[in-house]
Amino acid sequence: MAITCFIRYEIDPFQREAFKEYCENWGRIIPRCGGNLVGYFLPLEGSNYEAWGLIAFDSLAAYEAYRARLKSDPEGRANFMLAQEKRFIVREERTFTEIVDAAFQRAA
Repeated sequence: MAITCFIRYEIDPFQREAFKEYCENWGRIIPRCGGNLVGYFLPLEGSNYEAWGLIAFDSLAAYEAYRARLKSDPEGRANFMLAQEKRFIVREERTFTEIVDAAFQRAA
């Protein structure tokens, strides 16, 4: 995969289980819509309000195609609605990162 969408969530710590359900739902939806789900990560020790999701794609164009499929997916729309109705996500930030080839690092 060439790029990874790194999503940082600020969640309501009192709704951790609702956010966990939301993440588990994406585990079925994301691959079906064309994303390579690296994983969702929930707070365990330390901060109780910060969570992450990582989804890899071949390119930004592949990400855009994924977003279009996601918007038309009934289960995807339902999961977005779950988050809006329960309001367990306080803030969400997306950053796109590129993978550094380990072989390149060894040659340098």
